[in-house]
Amino acid sequence: MTPARPGLDPELRELLAGMPLMSQLTPEVLAQLRRLPSAPVDALLAHRQAGRREVTVPAADGTPIPLSIFSPHNATAAPCVYWMHGGGMVMGDRFSQIDIPLEWLDRFGAVVVSVEYRLAPEATGTALVDDCYQGLLWTAGHSAELGIDPARIVVAGASAGGGLAAGVTLLARDRGTPPIAAQMLICPMLDHRNTSTSSRQFSGGPGVWTREMNEFGWRSVLGDLTGDEVPPYVSPALADDLSGLPATYIDTGSAEVFRDEDADYATRIWAAGGQAELHIWAGGFHGFDALYPQARISATARRTRTEWLARVLSPDPAA
Repeated sequence: MTPARPGLDPELRELLAGMPLMSQLTPEVLAQLRRLPSAPVDALLAHRQAGRREVTVPAADGTPIPLSIFSPHNATAAPCVYWMHGGGMVMGDRFSQIDIPLEWLDRFGAVVVSVEYRLAPEATGTALVDDCYQGLLWTAGHSAELGIDPARIVVAGASAGGGLAAGVTLLARDRGTPPIAAQMLICPMLDHRNTSTSSRQFSGGPGVWTREMNEFGWRSVLGDLTGDEVPPYVSPALADDLSGLPATYIDTGSAEVFRDEDADYATRIWAAGGQAELHIWAGGFHGFDALYPQARISATARRTRTEWLARVLSPDPAA
């Protein structure tokens, strides 16, 4: 029996009523979803004073990994948002949810770098997080060329991208490079075990992202890895030590699978003496602000993230 679940925000519930929902993913459905068009990047850039550059960097095994770089004209010592897209680790591309970090290009003059990591099940294990880390190393190493202040690199991502951002941040901490000023984890996918109360609440019926869909995504990325073989860089909730992390922002909805694992991650950062800001938006479902940015709760969530970034990127109120 599925336990009772928190209700949806009334405006979101009305908007969601017109969206076709699924209960689970299959390889056949995934193939169909992957054929959907990418986000209209040109339209998003049309009203912005920004340029776009495409580069490829080698993954650890030599595979070329595309990066899209969106820069304000004449960027100099600008903050950088290094972006990892969502899609359950099995779909999406570097333009998915790109409207979110482009708002920070507008507000802060940030250079936005979005990475096209390989997807599961074609890539498994640490390949996805390693791709993201290699792209981050390249970005930090080319900061002068890109007009980036290397002391103000923010790692950010939504859903699967939020989980990858957390894994990349753990990798950077453990390897000692590159320095990361902050991590922005938007409804992050952090725990392959899929056993929390919120996971069980959103099971057995259609939704934006259900427990069954989550199981499909994790099964795809883990491949043959089981139990103690799963690295914390892939499933960050497994990390024993969350000390030494940069300033962290985590948000999620009360009506979604990832609610409890995200809240637990913030709690464990506090327990390790770190700084984390946690927001759980009442009545928010998974990815609500990306799907329906016009909703009042979505506008509030986006504004709150941006104001946190403003404090992190310019901690001096007079700056």
